[in-house]
Amino acid sequence: MASDVVKVVPLTCHGHSRPVPHLSFSSLVEDDQYYLISACKDNNPMLRDGITGDWIGTFLGHKGAVWQARLSIDANVAATAAADFSAKVWDTHTGECLYTLSHNHIVRAVAFPIQNNPQVLATGGQEKKLRIFDLSRTESANGNSSIQSSSNNNANNNNNNSNNGNTGSSSATSYEIGPGVHKSTIKSIVWNQDYNILTTAAEDGKIRWWDLRSRHPVVEYNVEGTIGSCELNTLATMPNEPGILSVAAGKSVYFFDGAKPGLLLKKVDFPYEVASVAVNQETGRFVTGGAGENTWARVYDLHSNEELEVQKGHHGPIWSISYSPDGKLYGTGSEDGTIKLWKACREPYGLWR
Repeated sequence: MASDVVKVVPLTCHGHSRPVPHLSFSSLVEDDQYYLISACKDNNPMLRDGITGDWIGTFLGHKGAVWQARLSIDANVAATAAADFSAKVWDTHTGECLYTLSHNHIVRAVAFPIQNNPQVLATGGQEKKLRIFDLSRTESANGNSSIQSSSNNNANNNNNNSNNGNTGSSSATSYEIGPGVHKSTIKSIVWNQDYNILTTAAEDGKIRWWDLRSRHPVVEYNVEGTIGSCELNTLATMPNEPGILSVAAGKSVYFFDGAKPGLLLKKVDFPYEVASVAVNQETGRFVTGGAGENTWARVYDLHSNEELEVQKGHHGPIWSISYSPDGKLYGTGSEDGTIKLWKACREPYGLWR
């Protein structure tokens, strides 16, 4: 059965010079606008218009590879996790580095609550600690971090106007959830629809759901193979749905109920390694990103698991996939240093009009 989506050329977003391990969209903001942020091993996370992929700015200040980047629900604040032993919080309008949160090892994951409270941030990484920071009790960093903006002069556009990245560390109020429980690197953190529930995905293949009130895991699930991605998939067009937690690991993807910790909805096995996965509940589709020699994105029917499309274009593993908040497109971030936006609807949309 052929897909009912007409094949179109994807939008390719250039600008990064090294692999893109993570990308994520904001929710819908004013006039159905939304934004895209990408993490990159070139140390420079980027902010883009989510619909067109147009570059808005580059956050300057990290001194190591940026592993993960997320936007708050209202897109006013961004958070990044990096190999320079820090997480940073940014003002997306001015590009100012609001906070530099120092850690004792590489930070791999950050997460804001999806209840629109950008004053709280969860972090994790090679410290093997899940930390919660209260940013309302944090002194701002007095450093020179900034955003290189597309509205600046040509010198900026030519990457000639850089800063020295001397960001001061912020003294933040934080506490650890479940000391000693994680035995390996935390690769991803997801804040659930229930504010008190967090999900972590670790390098040892364990998915854990945590209750912030007890600070203990309530459910633990072992997946097969190395975890590539772990994300909560929600759509602005389906506000009453709890979403689906999707996990890519080894040659399988796992779909968990977004409201019931540990409840596995289905597991799908493939003949190839899967690095990433994203779900669109409204259209009943999911997309996988290949690892290893398999560098394609594949679209499947969520109910029958039938392959509907094969999207070719990347020249390296696809480490991250995310649907836009309206479900009309999805973005892929690859080892090849590019981001591609793929049309996921039948009607004219964005630059495909």
